[in-house]
Amino acid sequence: MLAALVASTAFLTSYIIYHANTGSKPFPGRGSMRIAYFSILITHVVLAATVLPLALTTAARGLRAQYTRHVKIARWTLPIWLYVSVTGVVIYLLLYQLY
Repeated sequence: MLAALVASTAFLTSYIIYHANTGSKPFPGRGSMRIAYFSILITHVVLAATVLPLALTTAARGLRAQYTRHVKIARWTLPIWLYVSVTGVVIYLLLYQLY
């Protein structure tokens, strides 16, 4: 899990640097695909902002051997983290590969 946290930190850092230098790309799709894309994007962004403090808190509790408290928050952190990871790939595919 610490390796996953480190990998996510490296990805977030590179993502922010990349987009700070290049900007963003508008979604070119139309109709229902546009609605689907923005639905996924909005939930991804909101949950990505939520998962950062959750992941840090979960890791801190695990490292401090506060296992009962760690498990209580990890039950929320893991599914949110997985959703953000999967939807990030879906967003990339929709934005850069399919259009």
